[in-house]
Amino acid sequence: MSVRHIETGSPFEAQIGYSRAVVADGWVFVAGTTGYDYATMTMPEDITDQCRNALATIGAALKEAGSSLDHVVRVNYIVPNPDAWPDCWPVVSAAFATARPAATMIAANLQNTEMKIEIEVTARLP
Repeated sequence: MSVRHIETGSPFEAQIGYSRAVVADGWVFVAGTTGYDYATMTMPEDITDQCRNALATIGAALKEAGSSLDHVVRVNYIVPNPDAWPDCWPVVSAAFATARPAATMIAANLQNTEMKIEIEVTARLP
């Protein structure tokens, strides 16, 4: 089995010991991704901005893997405050308009209190 690891330069990847994505056997597994702007290492306060940043990071990892958001088949959304989740609906609806993946929203605490959403996806290589 051929396995390729994709890194995005996030300091968390090295500190915690994970890859942003792993490509294996025609699949792309993208780790839970939060809303950091990795260029500035800042986290927006608004959940929708965090959602956009997370999807941009995921999209870049998928592109490097040879896939895209349009090839996502499974997505998990993790939010500490489920009441804020509907604010993200327009963002995720637009991002996954083509793929329309199977999806789950989970309410759980995240690593840092500033984190308002974490998104994990599984995609196919086209």
